[in-house]
Formats: sequence, structure tokens, C-alpha cells
Amino acid sequence: MANSMLQQIESTRLALIDAFQQEDWERIGALDTSCREQVSAAMADSTGIEEALREQMEALVEVYRHLTAACVRKREAVGEELTVLVKSNQSAKIYQMFG
Repeated sequence: MANSMLQQIESTRLALIDAFQQEDWERIGALDTSCREQVSAAMADSTGIEEALREQMEALVEVYRHLTAACVRKREAVGEELTVLVKSNQSAKIYQMFG
């Protein structure tokens, strides 16, 4: 049981990496939910697998570090695009007023 939990976490971690590389944000969301459930189950019954679980958790933290950084970059890019759109829209309204 303990080994299967670790294998599930590893499989989910690899799937997260794959989804991240493909920028499949919906899949990442589903995998995140699954990962949380798997980690909770493993933490509740970690007898005898503490070291292996720690290693899996460290690997997951690294994946989430990259995901978080990518999300911040995407959010900033979207914010910049929205700013440009709002300014363009305002400029268009001014031209319409005098056109």
C-alpha cells in the first residue's frame, strides 16, 4: 500500500511536469487536486516510508515552484495585455468623439 501511494505521487508529479510543458492549465488543475488527495493520504499513513515520502515531497515542491513562477509570469503578461487594450479602447473613444 505504501509503495503504491509513492508510485501514485510520482506518477502525478510526472503528469504535472508534462501538463506544464504543454501549458495545459485545465489538466494541471485536475492533477493538483489529485496530488493534494494523494499527499494527504500518504501523510496520514506514512509509517515506514518517511524518507521516500520526504523525497517525493521535495520533488513536488520543485515542480510547484516552477508552476507558481509560470503562473506569475502569465498573470503579468495578461495584465500588460489588458492595460494595452484599455488604453487602445480609450484612444478609440477619443477619436470617435472628434471624428
